[in-house]
Amino acid sequence: QVHLVESGGGLVQAGGSLRLSCAASGSIFSINRMGWHRQAPGKQRELVAAIISGDNTNYADSVKGRFTISRDNAKNTVYLQMNSLKVEDTAVYYCNADLKLSMRGYTYAYWGQGTQVTVSS
Repeated sequence: QVHLVESGGGLVQAGGSLRLSCAASGSIFSINRMGWHRQAPGKQRELVAAIISGDNTNYADSVKGRFTISRDNAKNTVYLQMNSLKVEDTAVYYCNADLKLSMRGYTYAYWGQGTQVTVSS
């Protein structure tokens, strides 16, 4: 059984900062890609940022230069530092991890339960 637990969401004023964390736990053999997606009301879920290793990252154009993704492999944890937040960043943020449960096993995508980020004007 694998669990992804997010934390760090909340209410912040425009221009402020928040840091999201997501810890993966359970019988995990290895984790490949970790990332953050978000879904605003009435919109489709979209990729915000993803990381495979320290230098191998990608970001949505809308957050480039404002958000930074990082990971701590020893803790199976991924972080999202969000600066200069805008009202349009308001959404439920979901953590995702592509991981294997055994050496010869397949890679599966696991998701967290989501954490609300609300940016007020």
